[in-house]
Amino acid sequence: MTAPLMPKATAVWLVENTTLTFKQIADFCELHELEVQAIADGDIAYNIRGVSPVSNGQLSVEEIARCEADETAQLVASVLERNVKERNAKAKKVLSPTQRSEKPNAILWILKNCPEVMDSQICKLIGTTKPTINSIRNGTHSNMANLRPVNPMAVGLCSEKDLEKAMAISQQQAEIKENKGKKKTKKKTAKKKTAKKAVAKKTATKKVAEKKTATKKAATKKKAAKKTTAKATAKKTSAKKTTTKATAAKKAPAKKAAAKKTAAKKPAAKKTTAKATTAKKAPAKKAAAKKTATKKAPAKKTATKKPAAKKTTAKATVAKKAPAKKAAAKKPAAKKAPAKKAAAKKPAAKKVAKKTATKKAK
Repeated sequence: MTAPLMPKATAVWLVENTTLTFKQIADFCELHELEVQAIADGDIAYNIRGVSPVSNGQLSVEEIARCEADETAQLVASVLERNVKERNAKAKKVLSPTQRSEKPNAILWILKNCPEVMDSQICKLIGTTKPTINSIRNGTHSNMANLRPVNPMAVGLCSEKDLEKAMAISQQQAEIKENKGKKKTKKKTAKKKTAKKAVAKKTATKKVAEKKTATKKAATKKKAAKKTTAKATAKKTSAKKTTTKATAAKKAPAKKAAAKKTAAKKPAAKKTTAKATTAKKAPAKKAAAKKTATKKAPAKKTATKKPAAKKTTAKATVAKKAPAKKAAAKKPAAKKAPAKKAAAKKPAAKKVAKKTATKKAK
């Protein structure tokens, strides 16, 4: 089955001049049944003149009569008109002046109602170019103020099937592009992730290497410090040993000389001190013995005279005064005698002290 040269015009003629069903007319003209019904109602193609397919040689009167008698039958075009579709494809559709003027309006309708249709598909449907589509989309067309959206199916520029095919193809291509974009984004994200992982691994390895080098440096520094401290301590100990040896060597002769001097001095000093103590103790003992002897004698005399004084009070007073005077006269004499003896003995002690002093000086 091939479509006639002007499907809308032939559909208008068949609706007006025959009793064929809408389905039969739609199948012959390659239109939708509802579109044919709209033509019959006057909603579509009211300004299109009908073209007789019989006069053009596309149909015969007998074929029309056969299909009118049987509603299930389909119209069959004549042999000469079976390659009309191929001729239309080669001639790129022979359109009337009114249809050519309606192209911008049809493009505007498709852009508003079917924005998913691609520009290449619009070019195939209506027979236009991409610059005109872009100018209408951007609003830079020369006749933009007078343009109004018009359904291209009503004007006869394309059929509903062609529009549906174009929409399906555009949707498929859009999905393919989306999938490609997703794949690209996935690849980019995967590359970014791998790059990040590689960078993270490099940084981790660098950090580990830095830590190892830092620990090695710290260990070497500690070892060097320990070695230096050990050397310093060894030097200090050696210096102490040398100093101790030097001091011991210096002190040894001095100690020996001092020991000899002390050994020589001690016996002489001991002898002089022993003599001085014996010389001092002998006169002191003698003087102490004499003093005690002189004190005991007057005490005994006074003890014998006390009972005589108790006989009479008058006589006692006279008798007490007399012995008291006698005792007072006797006491100084007794005291002077030991004092003179002590004075006589003192020069001997002084002589002994002078002898010790001269010995010490020597």
